[in-house]
Amino acid sequence: MPLLFILHTSTAGGTSAEAFHSVGSSALFRRALVTTVQVAVLASLISLVLGYLVALHLVRQPPRRRAMLMVLVLLPFWTSILVKSYAFTIILGREGLINGALSWLLGTHIELPLIFNRAGVLIGMTNYLTPLVVFPILASLLAIDPALYRAAEIMGARPARIFFTVTLPLSAPGVAAAVLSAAVVSLGFFIVPALLGGKQDLMLANLVDFYTREVLDWGVASAVGVMLFVLIGVFAVPAMVLRRRKQQQLGVA
Repeated sequence: MPLLFILHTSTAGGTSAEAFHSVGSSALFRRALVTTVQVAVLASLISLVLGYLVALHLVRQPPRRRAMLMVLVLLPFWTSILVKSYAFTIILGREGLINGALSWLLGTHIELPLIFNRAGVLIGMTNYLTPLVVFPILASLLAIDPALYRAAEIMGARPARIFFTVTLPLSAPGVAAAVLSAAVVSLGFFIVPALLGGKQDLMLANLVDFYTREVLDWGVASAVGVMLFVLIGVFAVPAMVLRRRKQQQLGVA
């Protein structure tokens, strides 16, 4: 019902597409759309690399230790994203913990620009997305038959070749599901860009807030929301298909 109400508002009760024409001709919307896609892709890829490394470490641990480490992976979810974003302002600020530590180690004043820019947005989003990426990849890695690794070692394959010819291809479904899920979540981020980003890091969710609180144009805000929903669907549908195929394969197995 809320989605239908937003669609109803964006079309002025189903009688006009003026809001969509206004959005389509807006340079601000085009810039926010490009920024949203760029940030979502970059954050998803960075989270994928970090999450894959964590999943590789977890799969090599004994079951009991793996369970304990998985609790640590889930630990970031115990804290509100709003609280974590405020914490990052202290950690990443020009006088924050990172710059303070670097200044102390190097003996000179360091002010790395880690906040109110794209770097701050990516750091905050990656912190949230990485745990989401770990578990689909971990499930794929655990499903690989250990005999395949032993066979590759017997044939003389080195660790790097085993990874690129055995581990990576067989974990590809989990990787695809993880990166698509991360992209779906990252497209709708609002708090992190608002607190850690700058004026050049306006995303579509922030644009909806701008039209509702500053411009007070609910029709255009609803049109932006509909377009954001469609954009998320572009990433969500492949993720759902991959998840369904994986469930069917597990059922057959």
